[in-house]
Formats: sequence, structure tokens, C-alpha cells
Amino acid sequence: MAFRFEGLQIWNQALQLSVEVNDLAKTFPSFELHSLSSQIRRASDSVVLNIAEGSTGQSKLEFCRFLRYALRSGIEVVSCIFIAREKGYLSEDVFRQFYIKYEHLCKMITNFQKSLQ
Repeated sequence: MAFRFEGLQIWNQALQLSVEVNDLAKTFPSFELHSLSSQIRRASDSVVLNIAEGSTGQSKLEFCRFLRYALRSGIEVVSCIFIAREKGYLSEDVFRQFYIKYEHLCKMITNFQKSLQ
């Protein structure tokens, strides 16, 4: 039995990015393990989880609420990559790659949310 979220492009994109962010966080200094590394991993996972959780809701309104949570978590990831860049953990190229990917994902989430309203 397939769950509704499995067929959603935004969920699949968020899942792929979550894996990439988790790999990225492993490159941060070990002293960041319980701070920035943990924060960026939790935020990226939260995007995926909120899309999935919202898709099983009782109404479009409820789904939109969870999509707003997912969007906020995506923006949190972007803020984390800004911090990582400022601390010297990311090159400008890696920063731009993740920035562009999350900018695209956030636009996808916003457009999907609009389609439900």
C-alpha cells in the first residue's frame, strides 16, 4: 500500500535534499555535532516529515498548515547554510548549490500549497 506522500514531487525532492544535507552536516567540525550539525539535520528532516504528515490529514486546510511548517523548516535550513558559510564550513560553491536547491524546493511547496487553496 502506497502512502499519498510517496507520489508527491515535493516530498521526493525534500527527501533527496534531506539525505544531501545529512551528508553535508557530517563534514562540519565535530564540536558542531550537537549544535549546527544537529540543527540543520533536524530542519531538513522536518521538511520531509511535515509534508508526509500533512498529506494524511483530514482536509486541504490541514495539509496547507503542515506545508507552512515544511516551508518554515526549509527556510531554517537556508539560515543554517548561511551560518555554516560564515563559519567557514562551506565553500561559496557548495553554499550556492544548497541555496538554489532549497530556494527551488520552497517555491515548489508554496506553489503546491496555492494549488490546494
